[in-house]
Amino acid sequence: MKAVLVREFHVAFSKIVSIMKINKVPQDLKYFKDNVIRDLNYALDEEGQYTSIVSDGWDVKNDALSIVWESILEECEPIRQQVMEKKISPIAYHMKMNLQDIGLLSAYSGIPKRKIKKHLRYEEFMKLDEATLKKYADALRLSVEELIKVNL
Repeated sequence: MKAVLVREFHVAFSKIVSIMKINKVPQDLKYFKDNVIRDLNYALDEEGQYTSIVSDGWDVKNDALSIVWESILEECEPIRQQVMEKKISPIAYHMKMNLQDIGLLSAYSGIPKRKIKKHLRYEEFMKLDEATLKKYADALRLSVEELIKVNL
């Protein structure tokens, strides 16, 4: 159901964007408020030429994102429980929340994949030095304090 909704949104959005005028580009702040991420769209200017314009969001897209984030949060809950039970490290939870896998986290952090796999074990995570924690935190866009904890 969710996949169908997102696919339908993408088709509808593609059709709308292809004929949108500059003054009609949506600016519905929700997910992009206070963030550096914004959508780049192409719209027709007054002379009928395509030009790029930045959008602060769109209600339809916001609704689709809400559905996706609800699903992600549902998937994160069992991981959060395992972290609370000290079965896995907080890295697993934050990776899921940031939509990262081991390969992507390795690329962003500069930490080899095999070490990340090792650090996913709670007892190994607790042995990490401040410099390694900082690498993980930076790659996950968190402070070291946020990395160590998970949302309750």
